[in-house]
Amino acid sequence: MFRTALRNVLAHKARLLMTVLAVMLGVAFVSGTLVFTNTISDAYQNSSAKGFDQVDVAVQPDYQESKGDKVGKTPELTQALLDESARTPGAASAIGVVSGFTALADKDGKLVGGGFQTKGGNYWGAKDPRYPLVEGAAPRGAGQVAIDSETARRAGYEVGDTVRMSIDGPVLTPTVSGIFTTDDGNVAAGGSLALFDTATAQKLFGKTGTYDEIDVKAAPGTSQTALKAALDKSLPTKLVETTTGKELADNQAEMISSQMGSFRQMLLVFAGIALFVGTFIIANTFTMLVAQRTKELALLRAVGASRRQITRSVLVEAFVVGTAAGVTGLVAGIGIGAGMRSLMGALDATVPDGPLVVSGGTVATALAVGILITMLAAWLPGRRAAKIPPVAAMSSVHAQATTKSLVLRNTLGALFAGAGVAVVLAATTMNGSDGQAPMGIGAVLLILGVFILTPLLSRPLIAAAAPVLRVFGTAGKLARQNSVRNPRRTAATASALMIGLTLITGMTVMAGSLQKSIDKMASAAIRADYIVSMANGNELSPDVDRKLNATDGVTTTSPLRNAPSRIDGETEYLTGVNGSAIGKLTDLKVDSGSFKVGGGQVVVDSDTAKSRDWTAGSTFTAHYEDGKAQRLTVSAVYEGNELIRGIMVDNRTLTPHLTDPADMQILVKTADGASDATKDRLEKALGTNPAVKVQSKQDLSDDIAQMFTLILNMVYGLLAMAVLVAVLGVINTLAMSVFERSQEIGMLRAIGLDRKGVKRMVRLESLVISLFGGVLGIGLGVFFGWAAGELLGTKMATYELVLPWGRMALFLLGAAVVGVLAALWPARRAARLNMLSAIKAE
Repeated sequence: MFRTALRNVLAHKARLLMTVLAVMLGVAFVSGTLVFTNTISDAYQNSSAKGFDQVDVAVQPDYQESKGDKVGKTPELTQALLDESARTPGAASAIGVVSGFTALADKDGKLVGGGFQTKGGNYWGAKDPRYPLVEGAAPRGAGQVAIDSETARRAGYEVGDTVRMSIDGPVLTPTVSGIFTTDDGNVAAGGSLALFDTATAQKLFGKTGTYDEIDVKAAPGTSQTALKAALDKSLPTKLVETTTGKELADNQAEMISSQMGSFRQMLLVFAGIALFVGTFIIANTFTMLVAQRTKELALLRAVGASRRQITRSVLVEAFVVGTAAGVTGLVAGIGIGAGMRSLMGALDATVPDGPLVVSGGTVATALAVGILITMLAAWLPGRRAAKIPPVAAMSSVHAQATTKSLVLRNTLGALFAGAGVAVVLAATTMNGSDGQAPMGIGAVLLILGVFILTPLLSRPLIAAAAPVLRVFGTAGKLARQNSVRNPRRTAATASALMIGLTLITGMTVMAGSLQKSIDKMASAAIRADYIVSMANGNELSPDVDRKLNATDGVTTTSPLRNAPSRIDGETEYLTGVNGSAIGKLTDLKVDSGSFKVGGGQVVVDSDTAKSRDWTAGSTFTAHYEDGKAQRLTVSAVYEGNELIRGIMVDNRTLTPHLTDPADMQILVKTADGASDATKDRLEKALGTNPAVKVQSKQDLSDDIAQMFTLILNMVYGLLAMAVLVAVLGVINTLAMSVFERSQEIGMLRAIGLDRKGVKRMVRLESLVISLFGGVLGIGLGVFFGWAAGELLGTKMATYELVLPWGRMALFLLGAAVVGVLAALWPARRAARLNMLSAIKAE
């Protein structure tokens, strides 16, 4: 039986090629993802480990948790602690580290690096061992800065050039005193690092006389653990915590691995979708191969082969096919991993140098996935073939599915689909994250139910296309009959395309609806003409608000200033605003009370009020970070949203209690309203700063739209693999169907159907099957998009379902194109069949 199975594989090489290709694509996606993420993760881990070469023990502040009415604080690392660390037995030296966000512009005024990766820090003394200088000298005073060599290369800076940069809003223009090299992983990833002398860095980052961290180097012969123990004895352990360099490197490696794990998981989900789609193709292929060999299998049964041997022979074929697909998929995946890394370099998404990592786990996973998926898909056709009695198989009595099997299938499908719809609808009534898991379960049940019911659905849906197909005469009529002749095969072929289009349509509906909702939210909640913020979401200096107020045409501003407090023993963030102006800059719906902010009067969003059982007129005591307390009164309860929410307090009340006031955003109202000229005037007033964003409501909406578009394009790209596998399935099904119907096609040619008619018949059959899958996919996608939107609507009052009719029409057109392209080779093959040879074929 083993030799028989191998002979069958070799005899049907061409038929199995598409199956191998379908499995190979899915395996290539899986192995490519593993190779790529392992390579990047390993490169970052090696790079970060080098960054800790100069650190044997790091002394860091031990955050004091909030207790009772006291707001938690981070202890300061003073010069005294630095000196004590340097004097500790076993310590060779100690370096005080200061760091923070530093936006650096290139010569065109554009931000270098990406948001959170643009960092600044201090250069220690005349020769910092962490950052070897390759040009120039160490920075001295507020007018000098040193930059890393990668940033200097990318931005075109040299020693002596003047650079534009910003810490928290105001523009700085120091001179480049030196260029250094670094193993900092952020720089290796495309960020930037700018270093000032220690005193300047402390002043710029608001750490005058203090440090963020103290890095201690061990003396020769002293281990990291021994130095840590000595530091624990000499330093106040209630204020600081010590960590060895090895622990820091391990923690960093674990964090990198975790971050890459999330990315890897996302890519593997899409690889899984491609494999899931491929499973339909494999099952379809083996079903057809087994059906074409029923007489052969019956003869084997007649001469003594058992049912198990028949099933085993089919599984051996699947094993050979799966192994071939796994090996070729692994090789292709290694190429994909290397290509993705090169692509990141081409897109300026720099990554640290390192070898391509092909682990044993990747090899085992690729082979296991290829073999298991193929054997699993082939098991049912093999089992079905083994159950056919030999005499019935020789007489082709088995060909038609029994009424009992069809009733059982349709009943099972209806139960799955009904349960899926019920669970999804129930999930839409839940709140936020509580409904995510039920909705996912319901979606899987519904998709399975529709797949099982697809043979039943195929007849009425394809019958609806009959009037259009009649236009094509005999070829159109034959195409319709062929597409419903074997409903199960048609269902399996269409379902592969259906799954890809379900996901694509659902994501498109969600993105369009969310975009519309955010547009409504911005226009409904904000009256301000502009929102000013840092490009990376960091805090703005209060100087920015003062400069905006001094700008011609600005009538009103209000900074949004976040500050922690303790209310009833719990941490609650307050939002400081310009009490006299916030009503003119926002348009928030008031549920109760009168919207007044000033002195001891505050306004509270409805969610916070509900959680604390407050109403208009309620009073509470807020304990500020300086330890002082104040009795506040709720003047109004308003409906918050994703843009504005929380407890609003007048800045004149809040700011005196803050050690270092900083603003998250500033709302700006101008005399002339939003215009290009006004925006340009505001940007110039802030020094044309690359780190500061001045956005109108339309700009804010466009930014969000751009983000959605980027995500959608990425999803489309990843799902393209599943669609490509589905195309292969259509080609495979049609090609094997043509082989099955060779005699019939020969007879049609003999009674007058010309080659063009045969081609048209096969193409129309493919078109009908593809459109059938497209209609099902788009319908399910709209339903899932609506359901997910209903779930989001519980958290977003402005949510509104938007159906992208234009894009859905394009998706349906795309399904039609898939059908036409997939039919090119099978149609050509059918038209070229020799009439007499085909009639004589069995």
